[in-house]
Amino acid sequence: MKLTTVQEQQLKDRDIPVSAIEYQLNRFKNGFPLVTLVREATVGDGIARLSDENQLRYKELYSFRQNDISITKFVPASGAASRMFKFLHEFVAAYDSDKETIASYIERNDAALVEKFTNGWKKFPFSNIVLKHCRDLYADWNDLSLDKQQFYFAKAILDKDQLNYSGMAKGLVPFHNYGDHIATAFEEHLYEAASYAPVNNKAQVHFTIAPDAQTDFKTNLEQAKTKVENETGVKLDVTFSFQKPSTDTLAVSLDLQPLTDSNGEFILRPAGHGALLQNLNDLEAQLIFIKNIDNVASRSTNSQTSHYKQVIAGLLIELQDQTHTYIRALQEQKYKTTLEKEIVTFLQQSLSVTLPDSFEKSIPDHRKETLIALLNRPVRVCGMVKNQGEPGGGPFWVKEPNGAISLQIVESAQVDPNDNEQQSIASRGTHFNPVDVVCGMHDYMGNPFDLNDFSDPDTGFITTKSRLGRKLKGQELPGLWNGGMALWNTVFVEVPLETFNPVKTVNDLLKPAHQA
Repeated sequence: MKLTTVQEQQLKDRDIPVSAIEYQLNRFKNGFPLVTLVREATVGDGIARLSDENQLRYKELYSFRQNDISITKFVPASGAASRMFKFLHEFVAAYDSDKETIASYIERNDAALVEKFTNGWKKFPFSNIVLKHCRDLYADWNDLSLDKQQFYFAKAILDKDQLNYSGMAKGLVPFHNYGDHIATAFEEHLYEAASYAPVNNKAQVHFTIAPDAQTDFKTNLEQAKTKVENETGVKLDVTFSFQKPSTDTLAVSLDLQPLTDSNGEFILRPAGHGALLQNLNDLEAQLIFIKNIDNVASRSTNSQTSHYKQVIAGLLIELQDQTHTYIRALQEQKYKTTLEKEIVTFLQQSLSVTLPDSFEKSIPDHRKETLIALLNRPVRVCGMVKNQGEPGGGPFWVKEPNGAISLQIVESAQVDPNDNEQQSIASRGTHFNPVDVVCGMHDYMGNPFDLNDFSDPDTGFITTKSRLGRKLKGQELPGLWNGGMALWNTVFVEVPLETFNPVKTVNDLLKPAHQA
């Protein structure tokens, strides 16, 4: 591929090899293969339902080992709050308070979200802040009609020259009102980490953020850190990182030509949450909890969340201990059929791993190498909640190109929309991925895995976007917990729906879990 001097320098500055650009162009041309679903994962077939006795056992194991391992909570938090307020932007842009009532707007547009917003407008965690702002701004506030008050209330939330919640990082939007204090999602994650992730009374929390939000996050940290530490008795070690420019991908026209700007540079786009695999790979902790920034409830409901985090962490420790024991046994002992059978049973029953068809016919040395390779992988335990129709991925059994069957978290975009059988399997999914993950990051010798070795590059996405009114195609890397972890040893565990409290629209803050 021939590049201009400007493009060569651009790629050099971002640490993007030319081969990556050529690879992306080839992917745009040939696409990504779709997954082949075998069946949905269900309780008893890919998803474990833990008894009270086992929950207690795993929780106690985690508590016993917690201070002897390094632990970090990893929170992707680079997203803007704009999507939370999308329907509100549409309302403010289209509504004319001098020509119609809000009720007529709602009826005319079938705007159920606006109706819910106006019904609960004084119950949001930030309502008192917005109302005070409006009273200060409008001298005749008390004389305004209810419709005008609610319109100006919404406008104050959105306008860049007013409170501008829509322009904030999602993690910095006021989430929970405790009367004397309003906490952001960012702050709530600090409390959560203190409840289940401290090591010797010190909790490490890592947030991936957008560069332009760094100052605001650090300001919120300064405001919250001492308060959280005093109330929990846990010291906080909070770090930040940005999505790496080297992970950005090309934007191309609909006829697959690379798009450039007025300076002749490639138009590059962030490659989705799969790009965060590099940030995760940089962390040194042995055990890492992953949770999205918007999935955090008020502290009054935190005990159940904390309980299940400790449970799945204990399960991970037990599984990892066993894999390490088996690897050492294979390396140190003379190969025995009894040991092989025991390990095969463990792989199949505890890790849902299928062996290659050639395994039984292989000579002992090859079978030994195969077992070590299957055991010596990062381990993840993922909480799964019952499917309530939320958008996003779910747990499925997937057939790999080599014929093996594995457990994967699959997004709807990965399934062939024109294959009725595949769509039928996808629609039968009983559970949903809430991004409630705990990861075992080190091998049996205590060395960190290179996570790039356990990602499946064939599971990326091609998306259609728009820029300055022009349609374009973008490319996303395999999702962090999808193809980004495709070759990990994976265990799915059912967790209660009550542990999943995302805020996808501002109206979700009216739900009981967010009413502190």
